[in-house]
Amino acid sequence: MSRSNKTRPTDADVRQFLGEVDNENRRKDAETVMAIMERITGHKPTMWGPGIIGFDTYHYKYESGREGDFFKVGLSPRKQNLSVYILPGFDRYENLLSQLGKYKTGKSCLYINRLSDVDMDVLEELISESYRFMNEKYG
Repeated sequence: MSRSNKTRPTDADVRQFLGEVDNENRRKDAETVMAIMERITGHKPTMWGPGIIGFDTYHYKYESGREGDFFKVGLSPRKQNLSVYILPGFDRYENLLSQLGKYKTGKSCLYINRLSDVDMDVLEELISESYRFMNEKYG
């Protein structure tokens, strides 16, 4: 049973996508986080689906037999906030989160209203630790 993931890499232009973000502050924040992710991963950004910018890839396979590929870290400049994808989730990062500033989380998403609300050094460390974990787990 191999169902493919709906969110896949595309050939869409990342810069063009960012240029179409209406909120100038959100666009600038996304460009800042994108530069951090590119530096941490050593990979160029790739569009995943119509609205996510991802870096590097890994292959997963669940016990159910479902498998696929996904990015190791990513971001999306949404209307409501900047979503930063921390794919291992947040359980192991409680210490960093306690120092981060103002944010919300979902299962694997860190929602930031504006970068000025968070400590950028802590955000960078969180992205770096998450990427390191993904590399250790998936290669």
